[in-house]
Amino acid sequence: MMTGAEKIRVGIIGLGPVGSILGVKLQEAGCDVALCELNEVKREKITSEGLLLENVICAAAHFDKVYASIGEMADLGLDYLFFAVKTYHLPGALKEATALNSEKLKVVSAQNGIDVEVMLSEAFGESKTLRMVVNFAGGFVSPNTVKVSFFLPPNYIGSVNDACPEAAQQMADLLSSVHLDTEAVDAFEIQKRIWEKTILNASLSALCGVGRLTMSEAMADPDTVELIEQIINEAMQVAESEKIRFPDDFVRQCMRYLKNGGDHFPSLALDLINNRPTEIDFFNGKIVAYGRKHYIRTSLNLSFTNMVKAMTNKNIVSRIPGASGQVNKKILDKGLANKKIIPAELKNTHCFLGVDLGSAYTKFVVIDEKGNTLFRYSLPSLGSDKHAPKNVLQTITSNFNIRYSCATGYGRKHFEQADIVKTEINCAAAAVSHFHPGEKNILDIGGEDIKIIRCDKDNNVENFYMNDKCAAGTGSFLSEIAERAQINIAEMSSLATLSNSDKPLNSFCTVFAKTEIMNWIFEGMSPEAIARGVYLSIAGKVAKMRLDPGIPTFMIGGVAAHHPYLKIMLNEQFNKDIQILDMPQYAVAFGAAIIARDAFVRTGQNTPKTEKILVSQIQ
Repeated sequence: MMTGAEKIRVGIIGLGPVGSILGVKLQEAGCDVALCELNEVKREKITSEGLLLENVICAAAHFDKVYASIGEMADLGLDYLFFAVKTYHLPGALKEATALNSEKLKVVSAQNGIDVEVMLSEAFGESKTLRMVVNFAGGFVSPNTVKVSFFLPPNYIGSVNDACPEAAQQMADLLSSVHLDTEAVDAFEIQKRIWEKTILNASLSALCGVGRLTMSEAMADPDTVELIEQIINEAMQVAESEKIRFPDDFVRQCMRYLKNGGDHFPSLALDLINNRPTEIDFFNGKIVAYGRKHYIRTSLNLSFTNMVKAMTNKNIVSRIPGASGQVNKKILDKGLANKKIIPAELKNTHCFLGVDLGSAYTKFVVIDEKGNTLFRYSLPSLGSDKHAPKNVLQTITSNFNIRYSCATGYGRKHFEQADIVKTEINCAAAAVSHFHPGEKNILDIGGEDIKIIRCDKDNNVENFYMNDKCAAGTGSFLSEIAERAQINIAEMSSLATLSNSDKPLNSFCTVFAKTEIMNWIFEGMSPEAIARGVYLSIAGKVAKMRLDPGIPTFMIGGVAAHHPYLKIMLNEQFNKDIQILDMPQYAVAFGAAIIARDAFVRTGQNTPKTEKILVSQIQ
């Protein structure tokens, strides 16, 4: 154990089971540990309650340095920086982490797979890079509690080019001092241990993912056992060409180890099942690559590599080749609410989808557990591209961990993928109440109708009113009138501001209104006056509906988004300031997402079904 002035400063990027276990044990060893966790819920839980380990390893630690980004650790003067992220997250992490580089910093890859440390070496230099092979694993039972499923000592750590063996020894001593037995080894030995661990991962992970088999199920079937043995034999042949030597009974040792695997999925299999990226390129894929280097056929490893890629290509935008991938990438780029969002980093964050199938447009909104909007997208409900909704949904489900969904709008009952359906009334109330709780009026002007919703102090819908079946004053009404008046609808609001005319459009029926517009044009009325007259007529129609005084009023809907001048007219009509929600055209879809989130919480499904199963011993 160390005392204050001697404390070694350690940063850990990635708080999965491996990173969490390392964080607790290094803190216990007397290090000054800083953690980086992107998930806000998890980060707050760790900050307030610390990290807990249970089952095979029982320990707990509190941390005063828990950060939301890697860059926040730049001024800590770290001695060691551990990378415990999945390999597909590493390039993104390295972009930020290089800012932490210093003369004394050593970086440690505590990850699975062959050649993972190469990316660290390229960023920080070989002489500063260490590789660790961990022989423990577990799964989360709560955001800050890891159930350690096994520890088969020792772990191994080594300098990748033997330039800093003292650093490897120091870290091994620290971990061993708190019963996380770790051996410091040289560069050749660490490579051997990497290949051994990767062969175990490659032998079963892809097979379990493709076949949706747990470890025990795979090992109970003679046919799959034969495949597993052949995968190991292929990998051994390749490794031996790389001068990696194994004991004569290595295959038997592997099979004995694998037979002890429980009734749960390997980590890679869980990623595949949950439509996340996988580490296949650094498992079976590396065996294939090295096999090609030595002209060794690796048919089974190649088959499983390509099968895993084929199953993920349709879901993972960053890897989708060809036209389909480009379409999905464009959708994602356009729909991200914040361009700084990295969807791959949200794979462990519970997300919720709201879909508003309106008469004119279908809107999609994805939120996180806190109600922050991550993604929003709209497309014509009756557009000519019948594949467009499918493409949007594919983009959403492949980039966000959707746990629950809610559909609303005219077409809600036809959206079979939704977990629940709700009326636009309820979704509008949920959306506005999220930002403005308490009593309120909500004015929703959509494509085909106008609604006024009255909420009580508890945010419940107390009453609501709708216009008659006529579409006067709605989005479709405005579109047809603008077309008849030969006014660009996008300019209609700005045109109206340039007129002082007080002549409203008297006809609310679209057919008669078009005739009236034609008469105005023949009379020489200016486009500015026509535009203002249309808004005056809509404000007058809304004024005939019941809007309770004395409480705030909020306006949502596509008309509110694209016709801001209408707000001015309504303010004058009701002698009050009517507020417009941010991105009002997406409000109902956002409310649907909020309802989906709340419904998910009520069901008690705090952990996805596939993640309730503990992570396999092959981590």
